[in-house]
Amino acid sequence: MALQWSTPGFEELSLNVLYAVLRLRQQVFVIEQQCIYPDLDNKDQIARHMLCFDNTELIAYQRCLPPGASYPESALGRVIVARAHRGHALGRELVMRGIAFNRQHWPHAEICISAQAHLQTFYSSMGFVAEGEEYLEDDMPHRKMRYPVDRSASSPAER
Repeated sequence: MALQWSTPGFEELSLNVLYAVLRLRQQVFVIEQQCIYPDLDNKDQIARHMLCFDNTELIAYQRCLPPGASYPESALGRVIVARAHRGHALGRELVMRGIAFNRQHWPHAEICISAQAHLQTFYSSMGFVAEGEEYLEDDMPHRKMRYPVDRSASSPAER
C-alpha cells in the first residue's frame, strides 16, 4: 500500500478533497459513532489538514491547529482512520505525524487534545498525559490530554 501524506492549509484543499474530508468526518463521527455535533466550527480555515490517501481514497485525517485555536496550546483534532483501514497501526502513525508537525511548526507550545475517554491508553502510549476529570463533549465521555513541551527533546518516532 503506497500511502500519500500531505498537510495542506484550508485554501490549498481542492473541492474534491474538502468533500472527502467532510464525508469521512461525517461517516465516522455522525454515522458510525452516532454523535450529532457541530462539525463546521470555523476552525478548518485556520487548521492544517493532515491527509492520508491510498490512491484516491482518503483513509486517515486529522486537523493540526495552532496555539489559540482550541486551547492556548497547539492542538490535534478530528483524528480519524476509515473503518476499513483500522487495525494496521495507521492511527498511531497519524497521531505521531501530527505530533511531529505541531512540534515543528509550534515548537514552544504543548499539544492538547480532547480525547474520547476510551482512547486514553492509546494516546498515553504516545506521550500524552491525561488532565482533570472526564467530561461530556457532544454527549460522549472525553478527557483533556496534553503532550508536554519537555517531551519534544526527541521526536516521537525515536521513543
